[in-house]
Amino acid sequence: MVAEALPNSHEAPPVVLGLQPAALIDNVAPVDWSLLDQIPGDRGGSIPVQKDELEHILKELDTHVTAAPLKKMAGLSVGFGVATGIIGAYGDDEQGQLFVSNMGFSGVSISRLRKKKGSTGQCVCLVDDSGNRTMRPCLSSAVKIQADELSKDDFTGSKWLVLRYAVLNLEVIKAAIGFAKQEGLSVSLDLASFEMVRNYRSELRQLLESGNIDLCFANEDEAAELLRGEEEAGPEAALEFLSRHCNWAVVTLGSKGCIAKHDKEVVQVPAIGETIATDATGAGDLFASGFLYGLIKGLPLEECCKMGSCSGGSVIRALGGEVTPENWQWMHKQLQLKSLPVPDIRN
Repeated sequence: MVAEALPNSHEAPPVVLGLQPAALIDNVAPVDWSLLDQIPGDRGGSIPVQKDELEHILKELDTHVTAAPLKKMAGLSVGFGVATGIIGAYGDDEQGQLFVSNMGFSGVSISRLRKKKGSTGQCVCLVDDSGNRTMRPCLSSAVKIQADELSKDDFTGSKWLVLRYAVLNLEVIKAAIGFAKQEGLSVSLDLASFEMVRNYRSELRQLLESGNIDLCFANEDEAAELLRGEEEAGPEAALEFLSRHCNWAVVTLGSKGCIAKHDKEVVQVPAIGETIATDATGAGDLFASGFLYGLIKGLPLEECCKMGSCSGGSVIRALGGEVTPENWQWMHKQLQLKSLPVPDIRN
């Protein structure tokens, strides 16, 4: 399979790089409980489906299609003015073109994306009337970047590498971490879904215990799975476990905000925004965008959490995990109210 890299116009290296081995298009749809009951797997989680299952679900739905896979990258670029880039592969199909154009439109550097013959991954995001989302990704036939296709040059000059835990991508994740560490990048890991943690916990713990993960994000469900069966298994215990292996550890608690630890400092920060969630899709990714922006700006731990809460609060106000211009304005207003730095966006 021939991989064709997109042209690089001698751009400056992005500050933050996201690894998305297989490009992914989101098909977002509001659903009622009756449809969710017909779909195998736990409600609120994320488990892979085959192509025929994906097509069956899509037939039942009126979907809103969006290429917002690495929302951290788009969020950092659009909402915070941070230079970002994406490493991965996309197919030579309509979904692949949509993915590339959306990433480019969001200001994400696409010169490290490889185009391959084949199909682009798709995911169905089912949003119930409480704003909770159930994800069903289909990546079985999708093209993806392989570990031996990465090079040191992909990482040179950047500051952060952002990863999402997926056992099928473990080889390429480890290769990316190797190059990132050679080039002096810090590494951020998102635990992705409670099913991924539940089913591949030993591989995840090995990755964390390698000492190569500088920052780790987990939500409450993922945190519970990380320590399932142990005497102490609450969010605080998970935070303690993560902080033993990572410089920064964060556990998000939905409407209850988040807890975080760096060195010996532990903080708890409430959620920001009084609105009922329209859709929780992307809230974790946008929280991570805000938190990372705070770290890049050298803010203290508590202020990094507040940045995350403001950006995470902005995305739950609209369907599909995309932040509208009005919601970015809402976020910037929240930052001002809390005397936090407001990004200088020049769009």
